[in-house]
Amino acid sequence: MVKKHYYTWTDVENMCQSIINQMYKDDWRPDYIVGITRGGNVPATILSNMTGIRCETIKISLRDDYSDSNCRSDAARMYDDAKLGKNILVVDDINDTGATFNWLTRDLGLIHSNIRFATLTENLSSSFDRVNYYCHEVNKAEKDVWLVYPWENVGVYYGSN
Repeated sequence: MVKKHYYTWTDVENMCQSIINQMYKDDWRPDYIVGITRGGNVPATILSNMTGIRCETIKISLRDDYSDSNCRSDAARMYDDAKLGKNILVVDDINDTGATFNWLTRDLGLIHSNIRFATLTENLSSSFDRVNYYCHEVNKAEKDVWLVYPWENVGVYYGSN
């Protein structure tokens, strides 16, 4: 049986504040924040509200084998913005396998020094090793754990079977 780790809303707020503190310690501030749907939308919005920095979304769902042409155009716009000197923070709830961030950077070419990545949770066994800001570490290769964020802990939860 897989162990579950439940995050509270207070945990998430504290983690978002920690990400902000890490950015400011680096003397880095994004011009805008991009939340990856679905899991990155909530922390991206909280970061936006805490900093007053605008927030956008990009829809990527590799787990459901879905990404659309709008995602490619959004990524191209972010790349162009970064080339123009804009700082962009890409946010997801977890860097789990690394597939999402690898798809953005490898397949879409979203690699630029002005683009940084933040997650609430960093899986140390992920294939993507360039997350700049995170708050909680797990290593699913050593000990499998199912992470449940507060926005997922409502109603019937299909991922817990």
